[in-house]
Amino acid sequence: MRLHVGCAQWTHPDWPQPSREKLRSYASWVNAVESNTTFYATPSPSTVASWAAQTPSDFRFVVKLPQVITHERRLTNVDAELRAFLAAIEPLGPRNHAVWIQLPAAFSPTDLGALAAFLHQAPRDYRYAVEVRHRSFFDEPDAAGNLERVLARVDAEWIPFDTGTLFSRRPTSFAERDAWMKKPRVARRTRALTAFPIVRYIGRDSVAETVDGWGYLVDLVVHWLSEGRSPTIFLHTPDNAEALNLARHFYATVAAAVPALAPLPEPVATEPPTLF
Repeated sequence: MRLHVGCAQWTHPDWPQPSREKLRSYASWVNAVESNTTFYATPSPSTVASWAAQTPSDFRFVVKLPQVITHERRLTNVDAELRAFLAAIEPLGPRNHAVWIQLPAAFSPTDLGALAAFLHQAPRDYRYAVEVRHRSFFDEPDAAGNLERVLARVDAEWIPFDTGTLFSRRPTSFAERDAWMKKPRVARRTRALTAFPIVRYIGRDSVAETVDGWGYLVDLVVHWLSEGRSPTIFLHTPDNAEALNLARHFYATVAAAVPALAPLPEPVATEPPTLF
């Protein structure tokens, strides 16, 4: 039984981080991260090895598949690209929590055959988690059920992106307006398929509104932990300025209800500002 929390990035101008080894600093605050950079290109093994060197063995990465696999090829004829990617992230070792398959909004229930074939052929040495954005999967029980059956065949998880708090009222800032345009507006999902559920939660600029909106998620995580599951929760805000503190606050809130949880690490001291 473990709880992992983290953010969508490991560096931000508003976070208290040293000028070097920002990932090492980030990993002293939380114990997981969304690896979004891998969506744009497969990293070199040496780059991935540096990520591993900056993080403890119990830190977890959820690494996103490159867009050439998910968006350009739509999971078809990508065996070589997938194996090259998996080889590149091998240095993470146990830190690799799941391979994140984020599918485009146009990927609909009629495309499930491609997903089923991809997951069937994917190496079994890795855990897979799928994020869909087509509204049919959230609005139509048959579509949701078919997706769940495809995932269940290979013990893969469905990653929901909870945008309910973000869309609870109209945006009041540029960052919120930008998030309104880019984030999926789909129904909230609370069903875990595996022992390792993953949820992406986005709040608002207001810390209070963000915390108020995650009450259900705290209860859900406490319930999952009581079932013996080990969830991973990623905290987002429109500009992510407070996301690091919010992730720690979320963990502390859950830990107050589940005292058996191990504490998060103590953040490392940052370097004092300099003029050069």
